[in-house]
Amino acid sequence: MKIGNIDFDNHPLFLAPMEDVTDIGFRMLCKRFGASMVYTEFVSAEALVRSVKSTAAKLVISDEERPVGIQLYGRDADAMVEAARIVESVNPDIIDLNFGCPVKKVAGKGAGAGMLRNIPLMLQITKSVVDAVKVPVTVKTRLGWDHDNIIIEELAEQLQDCGIKALTIHGRTRSQMYTGEADWSYIGKVKDNPRIKIPIIGNGDIKTPAQAKQAFEQYGVDAVMVGRATFGCPWIFKDMRDLLDDRTFQELTLDDKIDILKEQLRINVERIDEYRGILHTRRHLAASPIFKGIPDFRQTRIAMLRAETMDELTAIIDNSRCMLSR
Repeated sequence: MKIGNIDFDNHPLFLAPMEDVTDIGFRMLCKRFGASMVYTEFVSAEALVRSVKSTAAKLVISDEERPVGIQLYGRDADAMVEAARIVESVNPDIIDLNFGCPVKKVAGKGAGAGMLRNIPLMLQITKSVVDAVKVPVTVKTRLGWDHDNIIIEELAEQLQDCGIKALTIHGRTRSQMYTGEADWSYIGKVKDNPRIKIPIIGNGDIKTPAQAKQAFEQYGVDAVMVGRATFGCPWIFKDMRDLLDDRTFQELTLDDKIDILKEQLRINVERIDEYRGILHTRRHLAASPIFKGIPDFRQTRIAMLRAETMDELTAIIDNSRCMLSR
């Protein structure tokens, strides 16, 4: 499978772009454990054009995580074009256009999944960005605005005609948000369309290696994107790769996993700063399944989310290791 000039091995697994989740430390670890491509957090086109410092900071990428995509969202064509040119200057492997984020502060303002209510504007923005940059442009979107307006089959053709190099489809409508089950049948229909020549990447409810394998075998997608199941669990890509590549499964030890999360904290503090590095990492720690065996984990989780220094958070992690080893 290829996106532009990027070659991928069989059954590629992508890390979904997620706000406050896909920081540089997490991306680098997911890449190490088998993610075929990773994405930055969402980047607001309007904020980037206005030179908002916190937004510009999201453009920091490392050669160690390549191939890496930077995802833009916005509702103004001129701003999206200008932002795409700014993004291109930091040399990402792809620019992805976010037409799928369902949260109110994005979709409610007409950006993200809000574009599913204004397809002409979505197509105008897509074509304008494709024409403005040389880096491959891709799109991520949903099935439609709601169950009565599932338009992905026609929309996929229209987006392809705009010149995008790949399409990621989340198998829910905007109105579903993250509830219910992702419907992969529509993703399969798009993939089966003989007119579709670009890679189709499936996304939604991929939580286990078996589900990733089923997505490839049953729906024929070119790649699978994994989102919420990665929280505090970058090694999930290793587990999935073991099954997809017919390798003997060897689970990491508890100590291995805790050391990996501590490494994520160190990378984020070194590459971002202590305040924001902790802010990002403590969310992963609080969500990681490895700590669920701690008695009264709620109190430990609260402590993780309140930690303000690297030493404080490291001490909580080490104490958690002790409690789990008893």
